[in-house]
Amino acid sequence: MNDALPVAVIGAGHMGRHHVRVYSEMAAARLVAVIDTDIDRARALAEPLNVAYADRLTPELGDVAAVTVAVPTVRHLEVARPLLERGIGVLVEKPLASNVADAEEIAVLAERHKAVVQVGHTERFNPAVRAVERLRLQPKFVETHRISPFTFRSADVGVVFDMMIHDIDIMLHLVRDEVERVDAVGVNVLGPHEDIANARVQCRGGAVANLTASRLALKTERKLRVFCEHAYVSLDYQQKGGIAITLDKNLDILKLARERNIEDLSQLAGQDFGKLVRVEPLVIEAKDALQDELETFLDCVRNRKRPPVSASDGVAAVRLAAMIVDSLSSHCWDGDASGRIGLSADIVGRMAETR
Repeated sequence: MNDALPVAVIGAGHMGRHHVRVYSEMAAARLVAVIDTDIDRARALAEPLNVAYADRLTPELGDVAAVTVAVPTVRHLEVARPLLERGIGVLVEKPLASNVADAEEIAVLAERHKAVVQVGHTERFNPAVRAVERLRLQPKFVETHRISPFTFRSADVGVVFDMMIHDIDIMLHLVRDEVERVDAVGVNVLGPHEDIANARVQCRGGAVANLTASRLALKTERKLRVFCEHAYVSLDYQQKGGIAITLDKNLDILKLARERNIEDLSQLAGQDFGKLVRVEPLVIEAKDALQDELETFLDCVRNRKRPPVSASDGVAAVRLAAMIVDSLSSHCWDGDASGRIGLSADIVGRMAETR
């Protein structure tokens, strides 16, 4: 199409290559260049598509209207700043930044230069999550599990910023309330950062979330459960399926229970409760989350709209992630007398000394 937006991808690593592939297949995008400090890696992605490549984005490569920033998280602000100052729309891979100050600076730059910033929390575009959103729940309790074997990527950050950040964003999006308290615990095994973490998050309005992440598991599991006064929802990202048990679809069993007093309910012993409850599968569309994310991003750039996963959403996720890391770093182990606080300084070295 003649009005396809010229786009570039900065960062030709794991996520960057997926963005390159999807942009190259989109009618709404015209891929201009692939950028990476490793020029050979940029060339490997760009040449088969007959697009330019370089170790940095320069005017000679042509004008761009939108850019994906998929470099290491610690470089997000450095790479995004000149783009935002030129008013270019930027999709910054998750998390928005490695610390709150950098995340807030990106948001300030976007506001100052009227530039669109979308954060790459792709799970927001997961059709299964969209199915949960359509129920319009007001969660009272959210539980998430995100575990997998170690991928040997993102070793420069802990599991909170690497994996739990997905569920932090989803939880904040569903609950839509201010975080009041965080209690977290984590363990590091392979390096200085936590590899396993659990956080209990309490919001001002009373909602509670229990978030668990591990990158040391032997299997991959990604699950979300949401409890509220009118429904219970269970979602399995891996299986791309889920169920919903809603109050309005179960009025018959509730009426039956209310017609019996507490003592009379014992007369129902032996009944299969599962057969009495109406369980409905979530209606999940067959749609690619990354494609949906990039289509939405380009539409927001083209029409100067606020993205559904905005810079402020990215800041909120980074802020809560930082609170969780701070909490697990101050957790007291083995009683006050041991003096052990937070993560282990060198768990492998300590184990070797005991052998």
